[in-house]
Amino acid sequence: MPVHRLRMMGRWTSRRRLAVAVQLILMAIWMMPTACSRDESAIPVDLSVREDVAIPNVAEQALTYAYLPQFSHTVSFQRHHLLIRYLEKQTGLRIRQVFPDTFDEHMRMVGQGSIDISFSNPLIYVRMAQAYCTRAFARVIEENGRERFRGEIIVRSDNPAIQDLTDSRGKRWIAVDPASAGGFLYPMGHFVAHGIQPSDFAEIAFAPGPGGKQEKVILAVYAGQYDIGSVREGALDVVADKVDRDKIRVLARTPWYPGWVYAARAGLAPEKIGQIAGALAALDADNPDHRRILRYAHMTAVIPSTDEDFDKVRDLWQQVGTVQPGCIPKEAPASDRPPGRQEG
Repeated sequence: MPVHRLRMMGRWTSRRRLAVAVQLILMAIWMMPTACSRDESAIPVDLSVREDVAIPNVAEQALTYAYLPQFSHTVSFQRHHLLIRYLEKQTGLRIRQVFPDTFDEHMRMVGQGSIDISFSNPLIYVRMAQAYCTRAFARVIEENGRERFRGEIIVRSDNPAIQDLTDSRGKRWIAVDPASAGGFLYPMGHFVAHGIQPSDFAEIAFAPGPGGKQEKVILAVYAGQYDIGSVREGALDVVADKVDRDKIRVLARTPWYPGWVYAARAGLAPEKIGQIAGALAALDADNPDHRRILRYAHMTAVIPSTDEDFDKVRDLWQQVGTVQPGCIPKEAPASDRPPGRQEG
């Protein structure tokens, strides 16, 4: 077949394919359902008129909120997710709960600016205030209606070798964490007040791994791995479905100390702190919606607080701990968010 005839056939085939494609497209458009009926007039759309919609970067704009990981991350979320949603609604601020794995990581993230609002025990607070200029703005009323809480020293009920506190000498003690208030500092102060020094114990260990440290202490004593454990009062309720409570005995309770504290990282805008503080203070147990939020969070109210409220804890830390040099306040950056912030 001549070359020119092949070229003509090729052009004809291409044109035919194009025509078929156009017909198929027209049929699809004709069969496509429309938003308007035959009796409705079309609405003209001017595509030259556009409006730019800003899509906010949530990771950059959200305030970060962290509950010190004394319990598992699941418990931390269950206790505070309703509270966070409430704070968002009341303040109009975006708030994101973050979950540090350890007490040290919680403190470090506050120092780095990765945690804006910290909910922690008083010892963690005074340490952060000392190292990072963190400042308290509120504290909670516990479930029992007290503004204070304390630690508990626990043993197995069937351990005949430990009948009173003096029997602790020579025994193995597991505590929550060196930075735990009710789970270590308060019991340590209680032991020292009764003439029992750290060197008197055969061993002082701390709950391993991330989160859930209160539970781990109780389970370690329950399993007989350690003779003595120390936790914050109320922690036994968290494992009520995992252990036989009759097998655990509270050997001693420590004196009372200030309750858990809300603190803001250095440099956080005062107006934002004020919004959060105001919303927390507005929680009212007589309001059914608020009552549910407070019940989940295991508190009955939140009251204003200042750094001086925790001097008693600071004094105890000085007696049985190591006090670091004080922080040096820095000017807040213009945006109120530290440069190079790492989201946790």
